[in-house]
Amino acid sequence: MAFDLEMIRKVYSALPGKVQQARTLLGRPLTLAEKILYAHMTAMPSAPHQRGASYVDFNPDRVAMQDATAQMALLQFMSAGIPTVAVPSTVHCDHLIRAEHGADNDLKQSLIENDEVFAFLGSVSQKYGIGFWKPGAGIIHQVVLENYAFPGGMMIGTDSHTPNAGGLGMVAIGVGGADAVDVMAGMPWELQMPKLIGVKLTGKMSGWTSAKDVILKLAGILTVKGGTGAIVEYFGDGCASFSATGKGTICNMGAEIGATTSIFPCDESMMRYLRSTDRSDIADLASGVMEHLRADDEVIANPEHYYDQVIHIDLDALEPHVNGPFTPDRAMPISEFTKAVKEHNWPAELRVALIGSCTNSSYEDMSRVAEISSYAASQGLKTKSEFTITPGSEQVRATIERDGLLTAMESVGGKVLANACGPCIGQWKRHDVQKGDRNSIITSFNRNFTARNDGNPDTHAFVASPETVIGFALTGDLTVDFTKEPVNGIVLNPPRGKELPDGGFVPDEHGFVAPAQDGSSVNVVIAPESQRLQALSPFNAPNADDYQNMPLLIKVKGKCTTDHISMAGPWLRFRGHLDNISNNMLIGAINYVNDKANTIKNMFTGEYDEVPNVARDYKARGAYWVVVGEENYGEGSSREHAAMEPRFLGGKIILVKSFARIHETNLKKQGMLPLTFTNGADYDLFKEGDVISIDITTLAPGATLAMHISHADGSNDSITVKHTMNEQQIGWFKAGSALNLIAGKK
Repeated sequence: MAFDLEMIRKVYSALPGKVQQARTLLGRPLTLAEKILYAHMTAMPSAPHQRGASYVDFNPDRVAMQDATAQMALLQFMSAGIPTVAVPSTVHCDHLIRAEHGADNDLKQSLIENDEVFAFLGSVSQKYGIGFWKPGAGIIHQVVLENYAFPGGMMIGTDSHTPNAGGLGMVAIGVGGADAVDVMAGMPWELQMPKLIGVKLTGKMSGWTSAKDVILKLAGILTVKGGTGAIVEYFGDGCASFSATGKGTICNMGAEIGATTSIFPCDESMMRYLRSTDRSDIADLASGVMEHLRADDEVIANPEHYYDQVIHIDLDALEPHVNGPFTPDRAMPISEFTKAVKEHNWPAELRVALIGSCTNSSYEDMSRVAEISSYAASQGLKTKSEFTITPGSEQVRATIERDGLLTAMESVGGKVLANACGPCIGQWKRHDVQKGDRNSIITSFNRNFTARNDGNPDTHAFVASPETVIGFALTGDLTVDFTKEPVNGIVLNPPRGKELPDGGFVPDEHGFVAPAQDGSSVNVVIAPESQRLQALSPFNAPNADDYQNMPLLIKVKGKCTTDHISMAGPWLRFRGHLDNISNNMLIGAINYVNDKANTIKNMFTGEYDEVPNVARDYKARGAYWVVVGEENYGEGSSREHAAMEPRFLGGKIILVKSFARIHETNLKKQGMLPLTFTNGADYDLFKEGDVISIDITTLAPGATLAMHISHADGSNDSITVKHTMNEQQIGWFKAGSALNLIAGKK
């Protein structure tokens, strides 16, 4: 039975009329993304919105939050004084569960370690009408796909991989917690009208190739910023050649190219998945509006006329890919990868192979790996590396246990971890390497930034399909192409697997807790001495004088992701305590002066210290500060802590060559001033010891700002900088944060 069926019924009832209105407004056929976007606008506009320029208000159908980001989102929601959420919302406990010894022990220990946080999230959910998925129930994106995603819907989630729901034809977008608060409070949610990238898939995959290889190849084409500000919409006859969960894998990892979201047209694979997950009622409703759940025929026939960019991928010619190390867009077919390992002197010995995570933990993924494992075991093979398995949900775990798939994977050496993110987001306690040990791992995860999985900057992490991961686990050697070469004399056959279980899924009957019918009597208690949770105080509105004579805190060199700005791993335990987690602010960013992380000069003392310490010292002196960075600043996770920490520690301006979408929005929401260079070469003007001034009274939509730089040697420079804030966003800035505006309207 589906959740929120009446809401879905209303969406489908209104969809045909809204699509026709949009088609008339634009005077042309529509892409799938356009149909869903226009159908979810707060009001149909009088003129078409301009892609990449217009800011648009939307009414998403639902909100999903994972436990690490839900803490801050719900702390903000509580401070807004709103009695209950306005749209269906859920919390999923998946990030705070460790990966070390195995599923049972790890879950038990994590429940003890995080009891305070889980109790807080559970009580807040009860009070404010939010569905709560307990620890062990599964990873947010897999649980959403199994229970909440539906073709033609629109949702936001406080995790950058929310687009996973595009596998069921949903516009699903990762956001920061403040955006979630807007929607839960019943307010419109603002997004710049995305551009559209059309990806035409033709042919059919065969052999060792899987859905994961589509997005691995696309990441190589578009790079980590090529999808920024755009929705990636797949079309073509090749879309029908793989499952709904395979589509979800592709959409999930669209976050690695910076895409706003990714989406597939509704087809029979989605209908099969809906019916298999006990949602035949939704499948029946979707069947009645099927023509509106795909792009119009004219769009498919002439895609260049309707998309801003069109890319063609021939599935007949697609090879298995491996991406990495240290970035998810370094893409290589497996035949080239095995050679590159030797050429670049990457560690050839494979230490650990990891399958699962939110990206590849479906029944189909597990069945294909189990098939390979079963054959390997029958031939006397065992994995030569450590081999871990992370089911995406309790429903998947219980089903693959019932069907013997877990036993097959364990027969070659597999170890089952908890139904949680685990190693994918740094919750992995490795015992086989020490920091500084050069080693290689291969995963079916989505990200492989430096030190992301295990905290070791010398771990070379590669991303591939689950089939490729188990293949390399059996060789133990990244220079052996198991698709062409025997493994210990045994030729491995490409797997077929099963899209869905013959006996249906084993439902998770204990993972979900419905909210109280009336939450007014539920008390949410935060202990004053807590080191994990901290009630929020509003940020102050800006004062023009604060933006004069601001010290340059750090000039960041090279890639600076949200992992560099606010690390995960052991820091996840402080995600509900802004003061404590601010001690990790920018500790992974590289200082251009000395090529070192977490060591910058305090301009008042002349001594080098850790970044958060210097920031706190500046704040105590009333000296507000500036960060300067390079391209795609804030790439990666949606975590708004990367915006809240600089704000909390006295930051005023982040000035970079370009921003990642979610991070720029998060900065705006928290009252920071995100600026970009008018001339990227001006980055080179900034020096250690600089003092920066800007006149915020001239801040206006579309207007540039003059910035004055005073150097330590007495010389000066003046440059022009720009911003992307509209009137509403400038209103957030003037109020001190978007939350201040919401609280003022209650």
